[in-house]
Order: sequence, then structure tokens, then C-alpha cells
Amino acid sequence: MRLHLRLHAEHHCLSFDYQHELVRSFHRWLPDNDIHNDISLYSLSWLSGSKAEHGQLHFPHGAGWSISFHDERIAKHLLVGILRNPDTTFGMRVVDVQIQEAPDFGDKHRFLAASPILAKQYDGKRIQHKIFSDENVDEILTHTLRTKLSNAGINADVQVQFDRDFVNPKTKLVTIKNVKNRASMCPVIVEGHPDAVSFAWSVGIGHCTGVGFGAIC
Repeated sequence: MRLHLRLHAEHHCLSFDYQHELVRSFHRWLPDNDIHNDISLYSLSWLSGSKAEHGQLHFPHGAGWSISFHDERIAKHLLVGILRNPDTTFGMRVVDVQIQEAPDFGDKHRFLAASPILAKQYDGKRIQHKIFSDENVDEILTHTLRTKLSNAGINADVQVQFDRDFVNPKTKLVTIKNVKNRASMCPVIVEGHPDAVSFAWSVGIGHCTGVGFGAIC
């Protein structure tokens, strides 16, 4: 299930590293839920509708924000939290929520990145961030999604790969609480059982989907 939030943002601007504020709002709406300490079977997009001016992001027509869950019960709990207090921690206010059920994408679908896709690998000494052009990045993305499927109790095979035919892949250096993360803005192709493909749409691709990476659309 996906919640499409519309935020009122008149005369409000944000810094480019605003993502941690989104996470704070998300946690405030789900204060007593144990999902925050478990593997993230949900994903948070970045805000849409921004315009960069003078080193800040402006939202002249409001902002869009999508939050997706594998577990519909958690989505409904979040909706209750939003209705109780639609204000966000960064000064915007939720003015509309649209609910979307997970579509049937079939056994193969190309998804766009709604937030940068982060792939991490531990080499025994430190964590390395892998980008779309790295040789083993598809294996990392596939392993991460399979781990989430297993955690959700879904027995379905799946493969994930960056779209190598995309003409303009980019990377972004994203700072979350003083930690710099190099992530990829590039479409991904998810192939496998239809349940697994729809699951990917809900939980996102790669690591740290619970803090704003790897949301897809």
C-alpha cells in the first residue's frame, strides 16, 4: 500500500539535506510501532515539486511525498497519526492523502527512482557505497530484496538490476545526520514472481529505505 501525501508549502523553503526531517515526521506519526527497530519493509520517497533558488529548495505549488508499506496495517496506523496531527517537523502541513494499492506489474517491470538508491557492502574494514556502474551492485540489490522477501515470509524469487540502457544515470552524495552516502539516481529493472515485483514497489530497492533511500515508482 502506498500513501500519496500532498503538503502545503507556501512561502516555505528547505535545505538540500532535508531528508532526516522527513524521517522525524514519519517516526512521530508512528511513535509506538516496532518497525523502526526492524528491517525496513517500507520506503519513503523524497519530496517532489521543488525548485532550487539561492541555495534552498522552494515548493511554489506544494510538495508531494509518498510512503509505501508491505503491511497495510502499518499504513493505516500512519494514516491515523497524520489525521491526528497533519503538521510535519519541517513546517509543512499534510492537506490531502490518497491511498494506492500495490499494482500488478507482472513478472518484469522497469521502475524509476523516487529517491536515490543506496547499495552498501562491507569489505571487512569499512562500508563501501556501490553505484550503478559498479560490477557487483546488481547482486547487492538482489540480495537485499531477497532478504526482505524472506523476512516478510514471501517465498518468491526475484532479480534486480540497474537499467544499463538509461542515458543519464547520476549519483548523489546525501548527508543523513552527518553521515555521507553516495547513492544512484537510475531506474531499476525488477524481474521474478509477480508478488516479488509488487513487493519491491512497496519496500523499495537497496539499503536504508526507511530513511529515504531506494523508493521507486
